[in-house]
Amino acid sequence: MTGQPITLRLRIQDPVPGVAYSLQDKKNHPVGPLVAGDGPLAFDVSVRVAPGPRFLGEFVRSEGPSRRFVYIAIGTSAGQHGSTWTRRAKIDIHTIPADLLARALEGAVLEVLLPGRAKDGGPACATVVPLEAWRVAG
Repeated sequence: MTGQPITLRLRIQDPVPGVAYSLQDKKNHPVGPLVAGDGPLAFDVSVRVAPGPRFLGEFVRSEGPSRRFVYIAIGTSAGQHGSTWTRRAKIDIHTIPADLLARALEGAVLEVLLPGRAKDGGPACATVVPLEAWRVAG
C-alpha cells in the first residue's frame, strides 16, 4: 500500500436536523451515515499521503492534475430513502498547508470546520468553503 495514513476530521457546524450525512467512497456508496440532530456532525476520514504530496485512499477523488477532495453525501445520496434532499458536498484536501500535513504525518488529526447550510436553507453542497481553515484538532 502506497503512502502513509493520516486522519482528516470533517466537522459540519450546523447540519440540517433529520437529514442523513455520510462519507462517499469512490464507487459513490455512502459510508457511515449519521442523521443530523441539533448539534454538529463529524466524520473522520483515513487518507494516505505519498510524496508530492499525493493523496490516496477509498474516499479521495481527483479532478485535473492536482485537485483532490472528499465527498460528503447528503439525504438520498447518503442512503436516506424518502429524503427531500439529494446533495453532496465537495471538501478540498489538496489545499492543506505543508506544515499541517507534516503534523498529520507525525500522528496529529487535522480538522476543518464546514458550514452545514446553503443559502437556500438546505444542506450545504457543491464545493464547500470552510468556515475555518484546516488546523490540528484539539
